[in-house]
Amino acid sequence: MADTRGLRHYLRRGGVIAYPTESCYGLGCEPRNYRAVQRLLAIKGRPERKGLIVIAGRFTQLKPYLTPLQPEQIKELHTKWPGPHTWLVPASRNCPFWLTGRHPTLAVRVTAHRPAAQLCNDAGMALVSTSANRSGQRPARTARECAALFGNQVRIISGRVGKRRRPSTIQDFVSGKILRP
Repeated sequence: MADTRGLRHYLRRGGVIAYPTESCYGLGCEPRNYRAVQRLLAIKGRPERKGLIVIAGRFTQLKPYLTPLQPEQIKELHTKWPGPHTWLVPASRNCPFWLTGRHPTLAVRVTAHRPAAQLCNDAGMALVSTSANRSGQRPARTARECAALFGNQVRIISGRVGKRRRPSTIQDFVSGKILRP
């Protein structure tokens, strides 16, 4: 993994990063930093109303964003985690609106992609995770592609993208409905 010294400070100051995930490079930032999320959405050309995915290296990094869950519910989440499975879980009252968009849920994932999980752990936080592309375009799969797309608008964390060819499955936690296979 690339040198992540100063990463936490960079993210807390509103920095946006491009980093490898399970299937492509992702764009990320500190989820609680409104200015950072707005920068990321502007770079990508994505509307706020859609909401964003937040990934973590471990479940405890996601807990502040979610309504309190019973032990059996947490066990249910972990039937698919860590892994390329994104759950739509009811958001806590304190979850920033810029993460959920127009939805009462937040899209969350505990990643099994070791570099992305390590990045969350090194940063000491969950991270916003949306594909590294301009909205509607093909996602970047290399650091070089990210540099060509975004230049110095983002800090690129070099590393290997996982072997998945498709984005993570998205499933509503309450209804069980699969929204993206």
